[in-house]
Amino acid sequence: MLKERTDLRNVAIIAHVDHGKTTLVDGLLRQAHVFRTNQQVAERVMDSNDLERERGITIL
Repeated sequence: MLKERTDLRNVAIIAHVDHGKTTLVDGLLRQAHVFRTNQQVAERVMDSNDLERERGITIL
């Protein structure tokens, strides 16, 4: 049987376009040490495809 985890939290971020949602999530991931110290991470982690990086938008 799976052990129930108590260290997980669900978070909802709701805001208008260009109000920093992606920047906030990127900051939260970095602050939570999701990435290794020697790992190279793009400026915007959530913007993973070329169209997102080109237009500066996040498509989910």
